[in-house]
Amino acid sequence: MSQALLAGISRTTEPQTMLRRFLALDAAVTGANGLAYALAPAPLGRLLGTDATLLLGLGLFLTAFAAGVGYLASRPQPPATAVKLVVDANALWAALSIVALVAWLSPTTAGAVWIPAQAATVAGFAVLQFSALRAVGR
Repeated sequence: MSQALLAGISRTTEPQTMLRRFLALDAAVTGANGLAYALAPAPLGRLLGTDATLLLGLGLFLTAFAAGVGYLASRPQPPATAVKLVVDANALWAALSIVALVAWLSPTTAGAVWIPAQAATVAGFAVLQFSALRAVGR
């Protein structure tokens, strides 16, 4: 991804600011998703065709993960190693979501749309964060 495209998306040419904004966006979206899963696992499980216990566990994990990503976003210069861990975790989440969809989940139509959309969103965060981290290193 070019620095110009990243600058346009994040509305700044400062790589450190780009990185922090992409981390903050990830934290907000992941936190909202995690809270929804944690607070309403049964109705969301019925809607998506997934187990409520699985959603509860994922919700608690996502909420904690979002808090960590939010903390990184609040740092003036997020440590590169920690950001790389977030990028790797996002890439892994996206890949495992697709594997789970194909290998063992039997979602409803809503779930069959939601799961790949969520995976694509998380993969997008990984790409944006990785690109911004590379720009910071230049």
